[in-house]
Amino acid sequence: MPYGICSLSVVPMRLEPSDRSEMVNQVIFGESFQLIERRKKWSKVRLAHDQYEGWLDNKQFDLIEEQFYKDIQAIPARITAEMIEIIAEPADNQFFPVLIGSLLPNPDPKHQKGAWIGKRKFEFDGVSTLGKRSREELVNFAYQYIGAPYLWGGRTPFGLDCSGFTQMVYRLAGYTIPRDSPQQATRGLTLSFIEESEPGDLAFFDNQEGQIVHVGIILEDNYIIHASGKVRLDRLDQTGIFNPETGEHTHKLRVIKKII
Repeated sequence: MPYGICSLSVVPMRLEPSDRSEMVNQVIFGESFQLIERRKKWSKVRLAHDQYEGWLDNKQFDLIEEQFYKDIQAIPARITAEMIEIIAEPADNQFFPVLIGSLLPNPDPKHQKGAWIGKRKFEFDGVSTLGKRSREELVNFAYQYIGAPYLWGGRTPFGLDCSGFTQMVYRLAGYTIPRDSPQQATRGLTLSFIEESEPGDLAFFDNQEGQIVHVGIILEDNYIIHASGKVRLDRLDQTGIFNPETGEHTHKLRVIKKII
């Protein structure tokens, strides 16, 4: 089975193999995957970190050898921790931006700087993080996204959806959770009351059919940070999310989960 890795800042993952197809996800720098179907212009891939599947343009990723794929899965990758940084490829004298939450794959744990994309070497001198972080740090990562616009399928500060937001914040804190809110809701310990929650826990919300359609991160003093129109702060009570600007509840609370 062929393997690939993203060597661009961010590329769209499509529902179908067409530029006109819905974007269901984004793949960001350093994320690797298996190619489960390969066509002339498109490949269907399965991401290594969460097993999410979709179609990528063949011009927007690099093929890598199986051993390199296995090597970078075997050790945790460093994660970029600033909104936007510059990464360099000295061999081609190229510089381009990488966004917060990008991976810096490096099969040699002795080297803390830089990244490898197959045989291509990149230099990176920006801020990065590695390993498990505290709840306080997780919340601080969440605050960095304040004001980021909502974008279906997005996972970057230039646009992201509710579960893309929670997935990336948890990644920065050293935890891997699924891509979509219904799958995220299957993880962790269920809490009965908001009063049992701690900052960093996840709150999930359902629609009239009982389907989980939204997720946010609980903060202190009954606040919640979530992506709805943009990443914003609202109030949380036993009914759900209350928007002080409109004076209305916008989402109906279904369940609270303690992941860490």
